[in-house]
Order: sequence, then structure tokens, then C-alpha cells
Amino acid sequence: MDIAFTLIMLILLQAVLGLDNLLYISLESQRVVKEKQAMVRRLGIGVAIGLRIILLFIVIKLVEKFSEPFFKLQFGNQISPKDANHAMQIAHESVEKSSELVTPAGSQIHGIVDGAFNLHSIIVLIGGAFILYTAMKEIFHMIGKPHLGHDSDRKPQPVGKTITLIVLMNLIFSFDSILSAMALADNNIVLITISIVVGGILMIWLSDHVSSFLAKNRMYEVLGLFILFIVGIMLLTEGAHLAHLHIAGNAIHPMTKTTFYFVIGVLVITEIVQTRYKRKILAEQAAAIAKH
Repeated sequence: MDIAFTLIMLILLQAVLGLDNLLYISLESQRVVKEKQAMVRRLGIGVAIGLRIILLFIVIKLVEKFSEPFFKLQFGNQISPKDANHAMQIAHESVEKSSELVTPAGSQIHGIVDGAFNLHSIIVLIGGAFILYTAMKEIFHMIGKPHLGHDSDRKPQPVGKTITLIVLMNLIFSFDSILSAMALADNNIVLITISIVVGGILMIWLSDHVSSFLAKNRMYEVLGLFILFIVGIMLLTEGAHLAHLHIAGNAIHPMTKTTFYFVIGVLVITEIVQTRYKRKILAEQAAAIAKH
């Protein structure tokens, strides 16, 4: 009974943590020719499932390597390098209790930028920066369109490139879900593997529905891109937190999932209200024109 409950929780965990990844897959797949979009989504997610299982075994074996700092950034410090290194070690080994790094003597590190980067933080930061770039590029492209529905000036993205991006981003999103699953299932590889496969199948099924919805309701494309923008911000803050990054002595804290979903909810509600209000205004204007 406990095993069944744990498996259900793991599947739910994979589904919840995969929502932002699902949106990226749906938007990215639209950049290839229409006839191959469904194939790209399924193949990309399918390959990512296999690589995610491989990643699970790698993380279990090398979990300490992923969290061990290998690069320290210290820019503008006004204390000795020896004290700064000691403070970085303290920040890595203990939970942060304040927004400032301190040396053993109690003096503050007045550096402009301080951080201790590990492999996990680097991967998350790169993923967040790439998603942020993708969202902004698509938003500017959408604004610059001379006519809606005509993308003749934009060539379809190659299928291989799109699948590669989907797989890579899926792996980046996988780190949190795998680490959370390891803690929840007490490193039970069999249960975690089953949850990854089931979660991947759900993503394949849901990706078609999400993509179909976005294709039929193009006014929500902007909403989807801004959600993707927030996903990028969330990953950047998480990566900075993993790197114990401080700017002018202030720690960067990660955006929590609660905050993320709250912001998404506000965006969705705003979009719905604004769309209905716009339709009402257009209807009133049409009625006024008809009277004259």
C-alpha cells in the first residue's frame, strides 16, 4: 500500500513539475512545418524519457559531484581572498540564515558579485537564460509581424534542431523532478523509473492537446510566451541560489513553485478578463456603427 501511494505521488510530482516544460515543448514544436509538429513532440519527449532515466542513474552515482562547487566568482571584494574562500565554503556547507555572507570574524563581504558555482547551478542557469532568450525573441518577432498569420519571412526550423532543443530542455527541467523524486522515494530506482515513464506518456498526450489549443486560440500565444518568460526567470533565480550568488551582499533567493503558479494564475485570469472585455467593447462599437 505504501509503495502504491509513493508511486502515485511520484507520478503527480512528475506531472506538476513538467507543466512549464510542456508549454515550452508545445511552443517550440510550432516552429517546424505543421505536418511534422506532432512527430517532433512525441519523438522529442520519447528520447528525453530514455535520457532522463539515464540521468537518474548518473545523479544517484554522482550526486555529490553535481553539488560540489568547482568555480568561485569573487568580483569587487574588499577582504582578503583567503577570507573570501573561507566564507564561500561556509555558504556552501550550511543553510543560508541571512541575506549576507560573513567571514568567521563577522566582517561582511562587500563584493559586488560573489558566488560558488557547481554543475547543477550552471546547467540550470544556462537553461533559464536560453528560455528567456527564446521567449523574448518570439515576443519581438510577434510584434514585428506585418500581418498576422503570415510567416513567409520566417523559414521553418529544422526538425533535428527542434528535437534536440526539446530533449536538452527536458533534461534541464528533469533535475528538480529527479532530485525531488529521490527524496520522496528514498532512492527507489524502480519506482522513480516507472513514474518517469508514466509522466512522459502523459506529457506526450497532453502536448498534443496544448498545441491544438494554442493553434485554435492564437490570442493566447502572447500569454504562453510570457509564461515561458517567467519560467526563464524562475530557472535563473534557482540557478543563482544553487550557486550561492550574492549581488552587493544580497542573496538571490529562488522563486518558489507557489509563487510561480500564483503569477501564472494571475496572468491567465487577466488574459481571460481582458479578452472578454475587449469582445464587449467591439460588440458595443459594432452596435453603434449599425445604428448610424
